Amino acid sequence: MGSAKKSSNQARQARIAEMRRAEEARERRNRVLTIAVSAVVVAGLVVGGVFLVRSQSDDSSSGTASDGKTSGKFVTGEDGVRTWEGNLGRNHVTEKVSYPAEPPVGGDHNQVWMNCDGDVYTKPLNNENAVHSLEHGAVWVTYTDKAPEADVEELAEKVKKTPYSLMSPNDEQQDPIMLTAWGHQRTVTGADDPNVDEFFEKFVQGEQTPEPGAACTNGLSQ
Repeated sequence: MGSAKKSSNQARQARIAEMRRAEEARERRNRVLTIAVSAVVVAGLVVGGVFLVRSQSDDSSSGTASDGKTSGKFVTGEDGVRTWEGNLGRNHVTEKVSYPAEPPVGGDHNQVWMNCDGDVYTKPLNNENAVHSLEHGAVWVTYTDKAPEADVEELAEKVKKTPYSLMSPNDEQQDPIMLTAWGHQRTVTGADDPNVDEFFEKFVQGEQTPEPGAACTNGLSQ
């Protein structure tokens, strides 16, 4: 009897020990799983928070870009010229480019430029080709259907007399008449606005030109 009882106690203790080992193993697995799940949740919250902050930042900073090689923002000077402070990509691309401004002031562009030897176009241009002209030091005059016809005609005559300039309609822009050079842009009130001559004098083949002296002919025309 004593021997049987002793054997039974040993078996019970062995089962208890086995159950404890199994329980400890389950607890270890649960702790590992809890830590892993917590890490995933925290990572998700961090990523979500960063995305939200970036989205809010992007929404609150109109006219900024951070895609590819282009990043920065516009700063308006006392003379009314908006200057892009940051980087402007200069890669040749074949696809459409999402520019942070309309008209764009620079960035990645098509390898073929628009002819800009005093060329006046009657249809909107592909931004990717016109930006290449800006890289060569051209000033781009654009206007909407709200621009007075007399001003459009007078500006066209000025462009025709000015190498390294081009002109085209652009109904996507905010103001009726705008002048654009690589990294610089301004709105003018009309053809007789003195800022027109000042902008041309400063930016036609100006210091901002990435490729001074590059061709404005033998490119693309309408």
